[in-house]
Amino acid sequence: MCRVLAYLGEPILLEDLLYKPDVSFVNQTHQAALLHRLNLAGSGLLAWDARSEAPELPYVHRTTQLAIYDRNLLALSKKVRATCLLAHLRGVAYDARSIINEQNLHPFSFDGVRLALAHNGQLARFEELRAALLPRLRPELARAIRGSTDSEWVYALVLSQLDDPFGDHSAEEIARAVEAALRVLARVRRSVGIATFSPMNLFLSDGDDVVAACFTFDRGRYDGLGDDYHPPDEEVLRIWTTTGHGYGLHDGEWRMSGAEGDASSCIIASEPLTRDRSTWRAVPMQHLVYVRRSGGAPTMTTVPLDVE
Repeated sequence: MCRVLAYLGEPILLEDLLYKPDVSFVNQTHQAALLHRLNLAGSGLLAWDARSEAPELPYVHRTTQLAIYDRNLLALSKKVRATCLLAHLRGVAYDARSIINEQNLHPFSFDGVRLALAHNGQLARFEELRAALLPRLRPELARAIRGSTDSEWVYALVLSQLDDPFGDHSAEEIARAVEAALRVLARVRRSVGIATFSPMNLFLSDGDDVVAACFTFDRGRYDGLGDDYHPPDEEVLRIWTTTGHGYGLHDGEWRMSGAEGDASSCIIASEPLTRDRSTWRAVPMQHLVYVRRSGGAPTMTTVPLDVE
C-alpha cells in the first residue's frame, strides 16, 4: 500500500514533515514503521501557501525517482513553507506488469479543478470495474484521465458527484461527494460480482480543506488474491491524526505543541511520523474525517461512512 500525508494549518517548512521526524515521510519509501514493504514507484506532492501569488494554485512536484534520492525535493523542502500539503509515495506490486510513469503519480489534479486526490489502497479486479464505472463519470472528467490506475478513476468519480467539479467547495461538500462515490463503487462492485478485499483510503484537499476516508470494501474476504497473499494488519489500514500548533521538535520529540482544543494545525497520515504514537489518534475503520478552516484555525470532524 502507498503512503499519504496531508497537512493543514500554520505555515510549516516542508522539511519538518518530509525529512526530519524519525518516521519521516520520505523515509517511509523504505522504512515505514507500519508497512513492511517498499514504495518504489515514485512520489508527488501539492503544497499550497496561502500567502503566495495565486494562493489557490499549489506548488507541484512529481517524479518517478525514489524520494530518498530526490535532490530537487530535498532542496525545495528546505525553502518552501506551506499552509496545506498533500503528499504521496506510490507503492505497486513487485511485478513487470506494473506501470511506473508520471501519468500514474498522485496526487491527481485535473486542469481547472481545485480539488486533488491521493489514494492508499487498491480496488480488486479493477479491469472488470472500468467499463461499468465509465457511465458514472462526467464525460469531460473521463476524457481528462491520462493514466492506468484505479486511483485516477476514483478521483474522476468523486468529482462527478459534485454539482460543479470545477468550483470551490466546502469540506462538508467534499465529504458528501466522497461518500457518494464510495456508494457508487459498492453498487458497481456488486453488479459485476466482486466481493474481494479492497482498501480505499482516500485523501483530498483543495488547499483550504482536507478530507480523508478510512474505508475498506469486504474486509476479511481474500478470494482471488493468491494463496500466498498476506492481508495487511489493521494498523496499516487505518488513518492517523494529530492536532495542535507549532509542529516541530519539542523537548527532543517531534510533535505538536499546545492543547488540542486550541489547535491551529493538523496532520492526517497513513501512518504517524514518529515511532512514539502517544500524540496520534487512529481514525476508526469505515469513518471519514474532514478538516475545514474556521476563523483561520482548522477544525476536525469525524463521521461514520454509510456506504454498503
